[in-house]
This record gives sequence, C-alpha cells and structure tokens, in this order.
Amino acid sequence: MNNDQLKSTIEAALLAYGQPLNVEQLREMFDEFERPDAVDVRKTLAELARDCDGRPMELVEIASGWRLQVRSAYAARLSKLWQERPSRYSRALLETLALIAYRQPITRAEIEDVRGVTVNPNIVRTLTERGWIRVVGHREVPGHPELLGTTREFLDYFGLKSLDELPSLAALKDMDDVGIQLEFDGPATVQATAADLAAANDADAAN
Repeated sequence: MNNDQLKSTIEAALLAYGQPLNVEQLREMFDEFERPDAVDVRKTLAELARDCDGRPMELVEIASGWRLQVRSAYAARLSKLWQERPSRYSRALLETLALIAYRQPITRAEIEDVRGVTVNPNIVRTLTERGWIRVVGHREVPGHPELLGTTREFLDYFGLKSLDELPSLAALKDMDDVGIQLEFDGPATVQATAADLAAANDADAAN
C-alpha cells in the first residue's frame, strides 16, 4: 500500500468512526500482510494534520488517540444545528472539578477544606456519571476515604493528551476565585499529578 492509499484509509476511518482512534487501532484495520508500522502510521497522521491547515477541521491527538474535529472558531454557529441545549454546570461543580484536576488524587474532605463548604453528593455523582472522575485509591488514614482523580474521558473532552497540558492556574480565565482557592504550597504546576495518575490512566486504557 502506498502512502496516498494509507493516508486516505486513515482519514476515512477517522471520519467514519466518530471517536478517537489510536495508532494500534488504525493498524488493526489492515490485514497482517499489509499492516503498516506504527512509525508509518504516526508519520501519516502528522501529514494529515498538516493537510488540515487552513481548513475548518483539524486533526488533534488527545488521550485516547487521534480525532478529527471542527475548529473552535465554528463551534458557536454549528451548535445551532442541534436542538438540545448544552449542559450548564454550576460554579460549585466546576470548582470541584478544578480541584480534582489540579490536586489529584484528592479526598472529598480535602476538597471541603479548600472550598470551605460541604461537597454536594450530586456534584460527585454528576462528574462520575459524566465519566470525568473516578476513584483511584484510598487515603491511608482512619476511615480510608476515597481518592478522586480525573479519567481519560476528562482529557478527551477537554482536548488534552495528558494532565501536563492543563493550563496553569494563572492562565485560567473567568474563574479568578477558583485560582485563589487552588493556591498551592509550591509552584502551580501539574507535573506531580500527572505522575500520580499515570498508573490509573494506564489501567483505564487496559479496560
């Protein structure tokens, strides 16, 4: 199979599947005798991404693989094609999600200590049902409270490959008090949390 055929097949798969596809999934489309190497697939994906320059769609790599998506500049107009209104989330829910994302793994009690209010069980339930958070372990203290962390679905929804791509707290817009409430003892980075959840995300992929 030549390069043009490989590129066309991969593009067709990304358009038809409607969900992210990783390199191995793309390779599995081909019979064993013609299956491309992972390096060739990645090279082809990079070429496809460049081909999208100047077009209303883009090819991006996220946590679950590669996804063809409409550029954000067109989102407002295209949203009018759907009758269903997008979900609106409360500030309390967004603050809770931000705390979990930036300080994971974290317990409900630790979230309450930072926010100064009790965590509404419906917030945790909504985030869990949305597939954005999950229990990643238990704190080794009396009662063994659950540790909460984000999921691969969370990364996919926000267009991230890993937690390292989360914006710095200083870069968050329209959530100034969240930035204050999320103050760290040290630098506001997510390098440590990425390491903490690496094993959990790998487990997600295996499942």
